[in-house]
Amino acid sequence: MSSTTTNARSGPRAETGPHPLRAYYGIIAQLLAVIALIAFFAIQNPLFFTLMNFQNIGMQSSVLLLVALAGTLVIMIGSIDLSVGATVVLATLVTAIAVDAYGSLGGIGLAVATGAAVGLVNGGLMVYLKVPSFLATLGMMSVLAGIAGHLSGGIAIIYQNWAYTDLVNGSVILGLPNVATVALVTAAVLAFVSLRTKFGRYLYAIGGGEVVASNSGVPINRFKIWAFVVCGALCGLAGAMLAGQVGAGTPAAGSSILLNSIAAIVMGGTALSGGVGGPHRTILGVLLIAILSNGMDVTGVGGFTQDIVKGLVIIFAVALTTDRKKYQFIK
Repeated sequence: MSSTTTNARSGPRAETGPHPLRAYYGIIAQLLAVIALIAFFAIQNPLFFTLMNFQNIGMQSSVLLLVALAGTLVIMIGSIDLSVGATVVLATLVTAIAVDAYGSLGGIGLAVATGAAVGLVNGGLMVYLKVPSFLATLGMMSVLAGIAGHLSGGIAIIYQNWAYTDLVNGSVILGLPNVATVALVTAAVLAFVSLRTKFGRYLYAIGGGEVVASNSGVPINRFKIWAFVVCGALCGLAGAMLAGQVGAGTPAAGSSILLNSIAAIVMGGTALSGGVGGPHRTILGVLLIAILSNGMDVTGVGGFTQDIVKGLVIIFAVALTTDRKKYQFIK
């Protein structure tokens, strides 16, 4: 009993997280993939390998990084949140409405609170009503789309507080756009939390083996709900940043962000079966998917073809990262 308790409380080990040596090789492989993608697209179109394009990649990937980090926390416990894109859309609309009424910080705060409320509902549906996370968040995705439609009437909500746009797209540190700074700081904080705090260790333990974690004294339900609440709050923040980038809240804002975020998470090495990976791995996954998406744009690959490529990437990455021992059967 004592050895089981030690394993659940001391952080991710072989059964609840990646072995350090294995993670090291995984990161090296991802870095080699980044270099290979850059070289390939640079050969295809010299405009890809320019400072301006890399700045575009940084701007485009900032919101995706926030959403992918959010989804990672839920996937770490072996669940999934399909409502992240819809939460981002709703948050952009809330931000667009609120920044004119309550100022920049008020708009961000309300967007984050809206996302956290969505996460609380998602977590409650799963924990207390025993609705599988896939179905709970699939239903919530539709609910949020309907709410967003009522708020916007199906058209973009353009705000007048241009100081907010300047705040999001301006630069305070090292010439980085503030939206990129927010995303990188968030990534660093979550990487620390997941690897060095009780919260992160418990998420790994739940994903690695819920029964074992429960027997070891981990408050399963509480930390499941917290994972969804933090996920929702980060999606709210992502929506606020996206509204600042485009100067409006729009119902079409998150049309591709769900697919891209899941692709980034699994490409980073976080297994959909839970307990393996984490935010520190998602950072590289986002870089890979951002370069892939931008490279296909620059080289003229059509949108439908891009969807096919990303779908195949997800299938391949899931096949590599899923721990099949956690499933008694596949159907």
